[in-house]
Amino acid sequence: MQDAPIILVIEDDRDLQSLVEDALKDGGYEPAIAGSGEEALTLLKAFRTKYSALVTDIRLLGRLDGWRVARGAREIDPSFPVLYITGGSGDEWPTKGVPDSVLLQKPFSPDQLVEALARLLKAAPQA
Repeated sequence: MQDAPIILVIEDDRDLQSLVEDALKDGGYEPAIAGSGEEALTLLKAFRTKYSALVTDIRLLGRLDGWRVARGAREIDPSFPVLYITGGSGDEWPTKGVPDSVLLQKPFSPDQLVEALARLLKAAPQA
């Protein structure tokens, strides 16, 4: 049996973080939680090949928002799969989002998250 893909998750709302974590586990993924955008980029720089995708909230505590974290991830790997989650309107996604990313509006169901991630990973170039 192949190991579950590890998904790096950045969500500072604990309740939503728990929902995302449970949905990913139920969907056959292994979530890895980063407490901030800065921590996520440190992990990606050190262990890029460990992670299959990034799921990030757009509005984060700390210096880096989800837009900047995703751009940093793409500097490390230009084809790295990115799924944004937001409670906002998402109007900035066309200008601030990285190409070939997915935006999921809150509230969303666990199934919607898993389906969006599965489509994103299927479309991503294979390493």
